[in-house]
Amino acid sequence: MKRRLLLAAATGSALLLGGCASQNIDQYRTEKPELDLQQYFNGTLDAYGVFTDRSGAVVKRFTVVMNCSWQGNEGVLDEDFTYSDGTTQKRVWRLTKLPDGKYTGTAGDVIGTAQGQARGNAFYWTYTLSLPVDGSVYEVRFDDWMYLMTDKVMLNKATMSKFGVKLGEVTLSFTKR
Repeated sequence: MKRRLLLAAATGSALLLGGCASQNIDQYRTEKPELDLQQYFNGTLDAYGVFTDRSGAVVKRFTVVMNCSWQGNEGVLDEDFTYSDGTTQKRVWRLTKLPDGKYTGTAGDVIGTAQGQARGNAFYWTYTLSLPVDGSVYEVRFDDWMYLMTDKVMLNKATMSKFGVKLGEVTLSFTKR
């Protein structure tokens, strides 16, 4: 009896963990059009996005104007956000291209260094952001997926979490001018 309970518990745990499996960047390696971050994030881009809470309700809408440039393997993404409530925000990313499609990045409100990798038409990017909310600042993890749709359009979906608990999602559409 004890043995059956252990077997059932092990099987149940394996099923639960399998259900939590996440996507892997390598599954996109043959997808087209191929994403070249240095090419796509070069010049001026416009982005339109929403932040949704855990229930899926839209909490904030925003637009972003990005001015991007590269010198060799070093890139600057200068982002100007305008939110639906009239507030604004600026973030300047400094990216470094590494071998094998890997990238690192820093920004003033990012804790430590962001890590990312491109494969095929996709880019996966993870980082911890200092997020001000109602007079307090929270450190939240972003798991950020970008998918190049055409040479001008990229879609972005990021999950925000704290202590492994999902707080919400950010969905963006980038358009290259």
